[in-house]
Amino acid sequence: MAARIRKGDTVVVTTGSDRGKQGEVLSVSPKDNRAVVRGVKIAKRHTKPRGMGEPGGIVEREAAIDLSNLALVDPKSGKPTKVGFRVLEDGRKVRVARATGEIIES
Repeated sequence: MAARIRKGDTVVVTTGSDRGKQGEVLSVSPKDNRAVVRGVKIAKRHTKPRGMGEPGGIVEREAAIDLSNLALVDPKSGKPTKVGFRVLEDGRKVRVARATGEIIES
């Protein structure tokens, strides 16, 4: 199945404690149906010191969030939208914002 949300897309969280937050997709794991979004679902990790360079301590970083809890931001209106697909005349398959019909560049 084609990817509706890809790395580099701007998405908004639709449910959960981070509802309404927007961010850029840093990575997508289609096998697990999850994505990591910048600034969303911040988790604290307790890390050990590693060698001479990195000190230990409590580090905040983004955790993965389920793809069903994300909606792509429409490039035209800036609101959440569903994603559809369209085949162009030259044979390319592109993503389309359902709300406005705008082609989503990737």
